[in-house]
Amino acid sequence: MTAYFVVQATIDDQAQYQKYREAVVPLMGKFGGKVVARGAKVDVLEGEHDTRPVVMFEFPSMEAINAFWNSPEYIPVKKLREGIATLNAWAFPGN
Repeated sequence: MTAYFVVQATIDDQAQYQKYREAVVPLMGKFGGKVVARGAKVDVLEGEHDTRPVVMFEFPSMEAINAFWNSPEYIPVKKLREGIATLNAWAFPGN
């Protein structure tokens, strides 16, 4: 079943974060992940939103998202954003 991975980031160093982006997107691809929305401005129809853009990825399954997130290959990539960005990340299955 298709699953989705959504990220919002607070970025303190855009140049360093770009290095993270360049490494993480191909790695996600190895687990079947693909970008479906990047830097999307959220249009709030009801309720609240903190105005940060979102990035959404589609994966073949929740297992694929967890395999990516917990993979040994992600450890050095994740270090690229340490100290320069704080993420909110959510994963959920599709229908």
